[in-house]
Amino acid sequence: MIEDLLHSSPGLLNFGIFFLLAVVFLFIVLGFVAYAILAERKVMGFMQLRHGPNQVGGRWGLLQSVADVLKLLLKEDTIPKAADRPLFIIAPVIAFAPAFMVLATLPFTDKFQFADIGVGFLYYIAISGLTVVGVVTGSWASNNKYALLGGMRAAAQMISYEIPLVMSVLGVVFLAGSLNLNDIVLAQEKAWFILLQPVAFIVFLIASVAELNRAPFDLPEAESELISGFHVEYSGFRWAFFMLSEYVYVFAMASLTTILFLGGWLPLPFLGFIPGAVWFALKFSLVFFLLMWFRITFPRLRGDQLMEFAWKVLLPVALANIFLTAIVKEIFKAILG
Repeated sequence: MIEDLLHSSPGLLNFGIFFLLAVVFLFIVLGFVAYAILAERKVMGFMQLRHGPNQVGGRWGLLQSVADVLKLLLKEDTIPKAADRPLFIIAPVIAFAPAFMVLATLPFTDKFQFADIGVGFLYYIAISGLTVVGVVTGSWASNNKYALLGGMRAAAQMISYEIPLVMSVLGVVFLAGSLNLNDIVLAQEKAWFILLQPVAFIVFLIASVAELNRAPFDLPEAESELISGFHVEYSGFRWAFFMLSEYVYVFAMASLTTILFLGGWLPLPFLGFIPGAVWFALKFSLVFFLLMWFRITFPRLRGDQLMEFAWKVLLPVALANIFLTAIVKEIFKAILG
């Protein structure tokens, strides 16, 4: 494990190894973001009977995302005259930093994890909740009514859907008996939790899409109502930071879904010869495809429908699932005990 390597290295060497690994992993995540955008545009084109990017980098458009990134980096960085300059500058960083920090506790295999802490899931939820501070800060600092409306929508939506998101995972925690993400994966050796907790999986998947502010829950960025939402005044690389944080969270949320419900790196019993990293990548890709499919298929909800769905549908279902899981667990304990 990476953690074991760091513990075996003293002082400055420890810091150097950790820093180097973090930088390498950052570039891996940035590579994912670039080609996740390309994959999403290709899948969207296929489902809408068009080609998608096919000019830059050959017929598959493999360099289109690279060209888009270069364009954003070379664009003029403008700051509105009436904006709160310090807050306007720092907001994209506040939004992005937690997105990268949550990756520290995600076990991608039994050998690759930066920090194995006892409450890994709670760490993820606590740190990811800080992103809304960056979103609200950027919307307020822009001194633009559309940006402020988008920021308020984002805050209400992210806080509301975080509750059913956490509640849906409690059933998994009951069955695993731990908040440690490694323990949750190992508890699925006999059966993945998607089979034992199908309702929790559905609630978690829907709430995670809302947490990511992706369609059909993309009201904070609704271009038909708010032009571009909370980042309407941003341009160039500062705007790219907001988009980067969204796709890094897609990476993190797809990984977390794989860990909680699909057995992480654990193989199917009759295919144990395939490496765990390959299994994780396959399951991760399936979840990521579902997130793309949702965005392409479903129309955007109205604001009132969005909030009602969280409080009147997802939350009661998640609570009922917790209650049912606790009863079933006690019944089996009584029978087997």
